[in-house]
Amino acid sequence: MCFLCTRELLKGPLYYAATITLASVIYWRTSPISIAAICNLCAGDGLADIVGRRFGDKKIPYNRNKSYAGSIAMAAAGFLTSVGYMSYFSWFGYMEGSLKLVLGFLTVSVVTALVESLPISTELDDNLTVPLTSILVGSVIF
Repeated sequence: MCFLCTRELLKGPLYYAATITLASVIYWRTSPISIAAICNLCAGDGLADIVGRRFGDKKIPYNRNKSYAGSIAMAAAGFLTSVGYMSYFSWFGYMEGSLKLVLGFLTVSVVTALVESLPISTELDDNLTVPLTSILVGSVIF
C-alpha cells in the first residue's frame, strides 16, 4: 500500500478521535456543546452514511454526493441522541435539562446537517466540519 493511501486512510479516523477527545476535554459533561458535537459526529454522521447509502435515491441538487435521506437521518439522529444524553446527564445532576436546550440541540443538528450537505464537505473531512459546526453554532445558542 502506498504512503499517500495510508495517509488518507488515517486522516479521517485521526480527525474523528481528536475532535471527540477535544470536545470531552474542553467541555465534558456539564456543557451541551460537547453533547451536540459528539452526538452529531457519532450518531448523526454515522447514521447519515448508512441511511444515505440505503435510501438515498433522491440527491441534493447542489451536492450530488449527498441525499435528502442521509441529511434528514443525520439531523434526526444527532438531535435525538443529544436529547438522550442531556436527559442522561440531567438524571445524574451534571446539567439541568430544559426545553431551551432541546430547541438548541434541534437547531445545532439541523445546521450541522446543512453544512455537512454542502459541496465543501468533499474538500474538507466531515470528521472536522461536523464537530466544528456543532461547536460554533452551540457556542452561539447555548
